Amino acid sequence: MQIVIIGAGEVGFHAAKALSESNHDITAVDILPEKCTRLSENLDVIVVEGNGASPKILHQAKVENADYVLCLTRVDEVNLIAALQAHELGAKKIIARLRNQQYTTRHSIIKPEKFGIDLVIHPEKAACDEIIRLVKHPYAVQVMDFEGGRLEMIGIRLNGDNRQIVDLSVGEVCGAHPEFKFGIIAVLRDGKTIVPWSDFVFENGDTPYFILQTEHVHDLMRMLGKDSSRNDRIMILGGSKIGRSVAEGLQDEMNVRLVDYNRHKCEGIANELGNTMVIDGDGTDLELLKSENIEMVDCFIAVTENEKTNMVSGLLAHHFGVEQTIMHIGTTEFLPIIQEIGIGSVISKNMSTVNSILRQIRSDISDTQVMTFDEIDVDVLELKPDKGSPVCSQPLSEISFPKASIVGVINHHGHLTIARGSSQLTEEDTALVFAKNSVTDKVRKLFLA
Repeated sequence: MQIVIIGAGEVGFHAAKALSESNHDITAVDILPEKCTRLSENLDVIVVEGNGASPKILHQAKVENADYVLCLTRVDEVNLIAALQAHELGAKKIIARLRNQQYTTRHSIIKPEKFGIDLVIHPEKAACDEIIRLVKHPYAVQVMDFEGGRLEMIGIRLNGDNRQIVDLSVGEVCGAHPEFKFGIIAVLRDGKTIVPWSDFVFENGDTPYFILQTEHVHDLMRMLGKDSSRNDRIMILGGSKIGRSVAEGLQDEMNVRLVDYNRHKCEGIANELGNTMVIDGDGTDLELLKSENIEMVDCFIAVTENEKTNMVSGLLAHHFGVEQTIMHIGTTEFLPIIQEIGIGSVISKNMSTVNSILRQIRSDISDTQVMTFDEIDVDVLELKPDKGSPVCSQPLSEISFPKASIVGVINHHGHLTIARGSSQLTEEDTALVFAKNSVTDKVRKLFLA
């Protein structure tokens, strides 16, 4: 496919990297020479230096032949103008990143569809939603809902408290708890993603990703020796768009304090959020943290515009004994390092945006619902077997699935079951399959007659 990317910042660069690895023909446009140099030196893509809203530059990038145009600059208005011109020139589909959510409200004067945009992605909203999910699941590093909330995927880092699972295989762990069913669809170890089969042995420091019915989450926590109680006292550092949205989403359920060093901004937030205590101060000031009884906080969320401030304050909160810390990081190279240190959960609105784009493009290509994750290198495929396909011929344990894939859940007329080796699919089932991108085509073929 021909894909034109306008804007080569963190989002544009990583979108270009992922799509070029999938053998798409990528042309990237950016006005800054240093970003163009980074693309040329690191990726196999065509690079056009210039203003992505310029008709001349868009012609040079051949957007008229594009299957997709991704408008990913940091300026909403540039993305809108570039999208409109790409649409007029004949681009088939257009995806745009818009930071201002007012453009997509019901009463907005300017509608994205008038600019030919097929999909709008709001980075801050995606990050805010993920933070709120984590706050409501304090024992997890990542949480994702499936099947309308009936299933949950939960990532939990193993430490010295998890003797019930460390040094045991997947098969032994699942067999030791027949009272409820769960699947283990991925394990993050030393920054690498492993799709575990029954003989995989857990080690201290691993982060396994469990999938199970929501009603059994407390059983899983009890099995792992984790406290499944909910958070109550929340401290948010940063009156950014994300910080304000998170506070608004939690203030009616929990005790929320928001800290920002800008007094004028604090006054505005205090007027806007009636149930949030707003504090004017520096979130890396030890005396301020002590005076606010940081050791009594259940969850510390660092979402300032400065990622170094987020990391330092997250480390301080962890040092003072805060059970859950959540940090927003923009530079994607930092993500695996912080995950490996294990000081808390990491959120990246940039990677959330990239994954939303990849999910849309992959779903369009395969006609299969696809979901990707920020932290782990695994896709989720929702597949329905053809009658007479290889997966319907025998139990799952007898089928030659690629090693980097696993069937997690079977949906039979709305009845959900966690897949086991003895499970057998029929043409009336739908399966959630977890697989690395490199083997998804092989997995799909097993579901075809």
